[in-house]
Amino acid sequence: MSLYRLISQFVRRHSLAYAVSAAALLGVALGLVWIPRQIGAVVDGLVAQRLSGVSLLRELALLVLAATMVYFLRVGWRLNLYATAYRLGVELRQRLYTRLALQGAHFYQGQRTGNLMALATNDIDAVEVAASDALLAGFDGALTLVLVVGMMSLGVDWRLASFALLPFPFMALSFWWISRHVHEASRLSLERFGALNDHVQESLSGVRTVRALGLQAQSEAQFSRLATDVSQASFDAHRWEATYEPAVGLSLASATVITLGYGGWLVWQDQLTVGKLTSFSLYLGLLMWPMFAAGWILSLLERGKAAWGRLEPVLDAPLSVDDHGSVPQVNVGAIAVQGVRFSYPGQPRPALDGVSFRLEPGLTLGLVGPTGAGKSTLLRLLLRHHAPAAGTLRWDGLDLQDYTLDALRGAIAWVPQEPFLFSASVAENIALAWPEASREQVEQAAKLAAVHDDILHLPQGYDTPVGERGITLSGGQRQRVAIARALLVDAPLLILDDALSAVDTDTEGRILAHLREARAGRTVIIVSHRLSAVADADHTIVLHGGHIVEEGTPAALVAGNGWYARQWRYQQLQASLDAS
Repeated sequence: MSLYRLISQFVRRHSLAYAVSAAALLGVALGLVWIPRQIGAVVDGLVAQRLSGVSLLRELALLVLAATMVYFLRVGWRLNLYATAYRLGVELRQRLYTRLALQGAHFYQGQRTGNLMALATNDIDAVEVAASDALLAGFDGALTLVLVVGMMSLGVDWRLASFALLPFPFMALSFWWISRHVHEASRLSLERFGALNDHVQESLSGVRTVRALGLQAQSEAQFSRLATDVSQASFDAHRWEATYEPAVGLSLASATVITLGYGGWLVWQDQLTVGKLTSFSLYLGLLMWPMFAAGWILSLLERGKAAWGRLEPVLDAPLSVDDHGSVPQVNVGAIAVQGVRFSYPGQPRPALDGVSFRLEPGLTLGLVGPTGAGKSTLLRLLLRHHAPAAGTLRWDGLDLQDYTLDALRGAIAWVPQEPFLFSASVAENIALAWPEASREQVEQAAKLAAVHDDILHLPQGYDTPVGERGITLSGGQRQRVAIARALLVDAPLLILDDALSAVDTDTEGRILAHLREARAGRTVIIVSHRLSAVADADHTIVLHGGHIVEEGTPAALVAGNGWYARQWRYQQLQASLDAS
């Protein structure tokens, strides 16, 4: 969809507001073309000595009244127009945010956060301005141009108008040439701003790493280079926009010379009065606005087109996982995975191949294996972050795709490997999925996650702000706050994706003991590199290279001679050495 179609659809939805603004603009234009004609009549009256005293004051009062009317109509249409046009920016930002919220991990692997933020700010602003300033300035300029040229030709002298307008086709040609360069420069400016925004976002998010590795100078140098690129691109865009004004000035200067030369000759030949020549000169001055408006409009439209060219692919990008499900609620039942195969784009080997198992409700599944075995990938398929290439995943007998995404994900409490905390208080982060939870319920969840005592030692307790991404907390504290957040929600399925990696073994034992007490029929999947975390699981699966290589109870696997038994003996030996 083109920018013009987008704007036309918006205008149709808000046709009444635009019609009121257009009517006010028509009044402004009529007032503007009437004033020069009246001034010319006054001049001719004074030359002919027909106006004096009361009649002159009356004519001047009419001019003042017309100018006042034009002023108030201009204020009125601008208030009405901009109040309406700003809704387009709101609509686009809501549409962009909704689309981004629905996208999965695959989409974000090819996107930059800073650039997406730039789309939501600079690019949408450019589209919004095209729907407000450019649209109404175009209507105002076109209406003024038609009325003024009409009055110059029909109300004054068509011969003089024909000669005076000769320079304007050359101005139109120059506008076309300039607009092509404005579009390209605007596109480059927006892209470079997105790159700068991305660098700032990454640098601030990773400020600890930058400082720890001594990369401040390198980061500052890169920022300086990107800022210089943005400045140069913006300067190039404004430089091309500035060339509209000389084109307008040259055309109007040429028209003025023609008007004074040919108009003066007509007056000398008694074919034109001085008053009409005055009116014509004033009309010519009124053409300055339509000409400047034309350049300004082209500049705004080219910026808007460049911005929409960046926005549209993101708004129309297909969803990573389609939400075509119709079942609005997940019933507690068995989770069955049958022959699942999945490959990441561009990877020659599948991350999962032929994975099958069944997990009855209320049981705990341990999922272990070496790094890169496919454990987290399997969880992402259960969460429908990705769709399997082959095989099925069922819950309570229904394919996961039959459930709506809201229903499915609302039935799962998930603690990822790298928990994300928002810039809010500790209590607000724990109660994220259940804001109505009482303080007692929040504290109870924190106790189950063995983080209650740590929170009480914070400066403001549960009301302590955690900073961006939980930067004020340690890694173990962030993990335990995320676990408390998951435990607060009474979801039928709890998934811990290596969520105990940053805590010590004693704390891990306390959390697992609390989980055994609190799960009360809840199905649990625990992914961990520490086998002690899954020692009490009802069933354990060992993944290796995307395949299930072992499965059974932890006791049976320890008694065997596979990867699990070897890893168990190694970790037990390591624990003994650490204890001694």
